Amino acid sequence: MESHAPPRRQTQSFLRDLILAQGLKPKNKLGQNFLVDLNLIDFIVRHADLTKHDLALEVGTGTGSLTAKLADGAGAVLSVEIDAAFHQLAQQTLGPRPNVILFHGDILKNKNHLNPDVLAQLDALRQEFKCQRVKLIANLPYAVATPVIGNLILLDLPIERMVVTVQWEIAAKLRARPGTEHFGGLSVLVQSLADVEIRRRLPPAVFWPRPQVDSAIVRIWPRPAKRARIAHVQAFRDFLRDLYAHRRKNLRGGLASMAHGGDKRAIDAKLAELGMDGGARAETLSLEDHRRLWEAFAGEGLVK
Repeated sequence: MESHAPPRRQTQSFLRDLILAQGLKPKNKLGQNFLVDLNLIDFIVRHADLTKHDLALEVGTGTGSLTAKLADGAGAVLSVEIDAAFHQLAQQTLGPRPNVILFHGDILKNKNHLNPDVLAQLDALRQEFKCQRVKLIANLPYAVATPVIGNLILLDLPIERMVVTVQWEIAAKLRARPGTEHFGGLSVLVQSLADVEIRRRLPPAVFWPRPQVDSAIVRIWPRPAKRARIAHVQAFRDFLRDLYAHRRKNLRGGLASMAHGGDKRAIDAKLAELGMDGGARAETLSLEDHRRLWEAFAGEGLVK
């Protein structure tokens, strides 16, 4: 494989000068907050534990700082950037690398689906470089962090791990326990399919421009044994989305809304059969109880 000189280490001053010299300005609506603590970039790469059997998926190429490190360790890298100007800038800073594809476009088709063109490119790279595993390694833009994680974990792909930076509130939701403030549908979905670790809390000062809130580096390990217990992961996600759309209601009320005003006596009977209190709220249930609730109500057609 052709060797390449490593790009300059992208410190805050280097990044700022590079971006301003191009006449660019980071866009808050796209979550363009660049990680400028070089030790943290190395920390992310170490936790990725990349080998030539891995295809690294990055969302938010930015200036290519993390991309270059991923390319050195992975068999192949697919890096997705929605901003045309930063996509072009990354092409310049990275130079030609045979195992890297810089994709200009949105990672999402919509909030419930990833962009099929990205998935097609991912599949083509896996085959070309004979990558056995896929790893999401990214400083995720805040605006897309939740749908990227939520949609990717549902796919029938060999996702071995995700090591990502996210807004602290999202990290708290991913790791939350039943009955706590941040526990909800995202917590249930991801924890029902994977193990979640918060590796480090990050202050705004490690980014440029500085965001208004803390962030976190999170590692997510999809677990096949957990996934095997969920017969239809997409249907389970849809059930959780609808259940938590009625978060202020108790279980009885939320399920009745999902059933479009269906027979509340049938709902009460099924909850009693499950040993669940209809007056309780969904966020107090365990992961296992959420799975049982879905199987009972969706499986028997009591809700859609």
